[in-house]
Amino acid sequence: MNTQEVADRLVELCRQGENMQALKELYADNIVSKEMPGVPNSIVSGKDAVTKKSQDWYATVEEFHGGEVSDPMVAENHFSCKMKMDCTFKDQGRMQIEELAVYNVNNGKIVEEQFFYSMPPQ
Repeated sequence: MNTQEVADRLVELCRQGENMQALKELYADNIVSKEMPGVPNSIVSGKDAVTKKSQDWYATVEEFHGGEVSDPMVAENHFSCKMKMDCTFKDQGRMQIEELAVYNVNNGKIVEEQFFYSMPPQ
């Protein structure tokens, strides 16, 4: 798959709520995932570790109220999309999250993802 095809498939799966399937299907074994500085495990490497990070995050969610994923914007081997989520977290209550996700694709697989968002007040 080229970058546009990977981007379209990721967006399709995320819109269906199949984020873990996207990780399984589209991510390289050596994926690097980056969150905002100061977040626990802000940089995680390897498909198994990124899968666990995602599973751990989903375990903190009590209820999903909705979400949106924009169409991807592609430039050579990178793409980005805006993601919005409305979630109630087990320990933090209901929050609306908006982030910009940037992905790097190599040989038809996502090799790096980075998320940009405002940190909630402590």
